[in-house]
Amino acid sequence: MAFFHAWRFTHFSNEPGVHSPNPEQLSPGRKLWVLLTGIRNPKPQNGPKPDFLVETVTIASPNGPLEAWYARPDTGQVRGTVALFHGYTSSKSHLSHEAGHFRRLGYNVLLVDQAGNGNSAGFRTTVGYREADDVAASVAWLYDNDSATTKHHALILYGVSMGAVAIMRAEADLRVRPTANILECPYGNMRQTAYNRFESMHVPGFPMADLLVFWGGVQNGFWAYGLNAEHYASQIHTPTLLLWGTADPRVTRPETDAIFANLAGPKARHDFSGVGHEPYWKRYSADWEQLTRAFLAEPGR
Repeated sequence: MAFFHAWRFTHFSNEPGVHSPNPEQLSPGRKLWVLLTGIRNPKPQNGPKPDFLVETVTIASPNGPLEAWYARPDTGQVRGTVALFHGYTSSKSHLSHEAGHFRRLGYNVLLVDQAGNGNSAGFRTTVGYREADDVAASVAWLYDNDSATTKHHALILYGVSMGAVAIMRAEADLRVRPTANILECPYGNMRQTAYNRFESMHVPGFPMADLLVFWGGVQNGFWAYGLNAEHYASQIHTPTLLLWGTADPRVTRPETDAIFANLAGPKARHDFSGVGHEPYWKRYSADWEQLTRAFLAEPGR
């Protein structure tokens, strides 16, 4: 059963339909059904393109070709580039609002479908491990094709949940060196995030969560217990803004505290009261915009 669940969690199906609801949204009967059969996990699809003009580009990654949207600001001097990376079971179109905000601040933007998601190749996700290769490939593409990155040397990496963890591993293990990071709700480590999902269903995590982590790593060729953002943070000297919601059932306060404490470079943090594992701008639009604007206004960014 654990082997089957791990496969369903890390492999998207090539069938239409919607993803299983979040664990905290399931009725008792549906929870039992999901525990017995695994989640429904169709490949995430993109929604409409942003309301600003984008160029669709292809990025070569070790995980296969990635599709991304690239756009420049409408007017004014370009300050740099922001590359955006989505969360688990998502796609680049879900970051259109954030990208629009960064464009208004004068940045080029690159919205990336990570491997297995949206219009990028494959049907597999490793929840941040191999996605770090997608981050590194996207940065390399920008240095080859984006004058703002090479000319102004201002490259900001923005990631949500899985995307944030992928950024952290790219910096810690793959020597990616951006100008700054904006990280929303990165989970502390793969083992803890598995336990958190069982906790949100009010089901004991032991031993199923550990078996899921073990088999998920075996099936995808990596040691999943080593997928640890708390450890990656200690190797990150890049200025970083860490954002978290106090009602997040999937990323706990101790995980966020450990990541923030371990970040080795200049850092700032903001907790959004009463917000779960969701885009913070939807509940706190003005605060989110002010925080990101002020962080990017620091000298050198």
